[in-house]
Amino acid sequence: MSSVFPGGDNFLAQLLGDLVSFMGSGGTAEHVELARRFAQGVASEGRPEPNVDPIERIRLEELLRVAEMHVAELTGLPTSGSAGPLSLDAVGPGSWALRTVDDWAFVLEAMAPPPAGPETGDADPEGDPSREAAATLARFMAGMGPMLASLQLGSAVGHLARTTLGQYEIPIWRPSPGLLVVPANLQRFAEDWSLPIDDVSLWVCLREVTVHAVLGRTHVRDRIRELVVEVVGGMAGEAAGVMERLGQLDPADPDAMANLLADPDRLMGDPSPARLRASEELSAVVAALLGYVEHVLDRTATRLLGGRGALAEAWRRRQVDRESAARTAEALFGLDLGPATVAVGVEFATGVLSRAGEDGLVRLWSSRAMLPTPAEIAAPGLWLERTSFEDGDGSA
Repeated sequence: MSSVFPGGDNFLAQLLGDLVSFMGSGGTAEHVELARRFAQGVASEGRPEPNVDPIERIRLEELLRVAEMHVAELTGLPTSGSAGPLSLDAVGPGSWALRTVDDWAFVLEAMAPPPAGPETGDADPEGDPSREAAATLARFMAGMGPMLASLQLGSAVGHLARTTLGQYEIPIWRPSPGLLVVPANLQRFAEDWSLPIDDVSLWVCLREVTVHAVLGRTHVRDRIRELVVEVVGGMAGEAAGVMERLGQLDPADPDAMANLLADPDRLMGDPSPARLRASEELSAVVAALLGYVEHVLDRTATRLLGGRGALAEAWRRRQVDRESAARTAEALFGLDLGPATVAVGVEFATGVLSRAGEDGLVRLWSSRAMLPTPAEIAAPGLWLERTSFEDGDGSA
């Protein structure tokens, strides 16, 4: 059967080769800009975004001051850093998306597949045009990596911007001294659950300030970022392996693709031990963080809101029923922030409190060595036993 392309398979190889050259011409800045434009378009749905009402901004800033004072008192952690006092930026979803892509751009490098080795066997000794086109297609798919990573980041951020309430929906450190809050999403959440908007806004401020205070500890945020890079890099390597296996298929065998796709284990290969280890360590640290935040929210809500009550139940249901957009953004960083992870963290925090009180719990963030391991997050007694032999800087 003749080729559907003018000029036959040689034309296909030439076309794919031109696309490979085009995609490889952009640098990191171009990929970040692509992600920014895509994220903003998805978040704003292509419509102009009005500025936040100044009165709304002032109200949120007042609630932030209240939250900051109580979180600092209960945790003993500073809520502001060297960049200056903590402030609040009330923004629309599109602006949130732009800022977030800038803050998360580091993940693009981790998402890029590892560089391909020397090209061998690409040229067909008999000059078979179909095999030449198949080899070029494999290079084309590999070259798409950075562009697809940009689009994946932009899509995840853009969809998340439509529902996120603050900036720490995903607990990744942000360098800006201003906490991002999306008033339109706050209002919609309050209306959906028939809750007072001031209670919802204060709740979100308390949560955001607590996460910000913990991540303000350099060793905590650096450790989370290191593990995220390891996990994402491992997943990118596994995806590159899939593309390599697809590129090795014999284009003359019509059943080759079907047979490979029918065997997921063969297609995906085994995850590397390094990636699995990093994923378990990341889950342990993030679970501890989420459990600690829940503990702080319990205490501050009792003080300021008369208890968690309906607001806590609404928040829990939001996490259970969170949209696929939130799950996509979590998966981008190799995270699962659902109720099961939160429950593990809460049980850990409760176990530490019952054995060592508040002083024991606050040691969590005193040094990198104090961060719990995967075994310890499920057994707080093990963590207390290990850390009792170490001082604040992690030395014995």
